[in-house]
Parts: sequence; C-alpha cells; structure tokens
Amino acid sequence: MGKKKKILLSILQGSKNVSFADLSNLAEAFGFELCRINGSHHIFQHKDIKELLNLQNYKGKAKPYQVKQLLNLINRYNLSMEEEK
Repeated sequence: MGKKKKILLSILQGSKNVSFADLSNLAEAFGFELCRINGSHHIFQHKDIKELLNLQNYKGKAKPYQVKQLLNLINRYNLSMEEEK
C-alpha cells in the first residue's frame, strides 16, 4: 500500500494527528494544485471544481476542520486518487 493511501486510511479511521505536508500531498493526489499562498493560507484548486480548498500549516499540522473539508470535496465530487509512481 502506498504512502498516500495509508494517510487517507488513517484519516478515514479518525486520526486527528495529520501533518500539513501529508494533507497537502493527499490533496495533490486527488488532483488539486497549489495555485497561490497568502500568508499561512495555501489555496488549492481543481480543474473540475469551482470551489477552492484552503489549507493552513499550524505548527506543522493540518487543522482538523480542513481535513474534513478535503474529505467532503472528495465525496461530493466523487474524486479518485491518482496512481502513485
């Protein structure tokens, strides 16, 4: 099992301890691209979605509500993870 799938599985099992780097990599695995950074806000966009994803690095960790936002976008738009290389 690839690292990104392990991160996703950990999040789905309820882990609240998600690093910002892991969440950013997971967002990119689902097709989001970093389009700009404004202070601590990292704004991601997806070519098929009008909504933006805002992630913040708080002491190296991802904010729990932003983890939920990513999961909601994945479910709402039925996004699939790109294959790891």
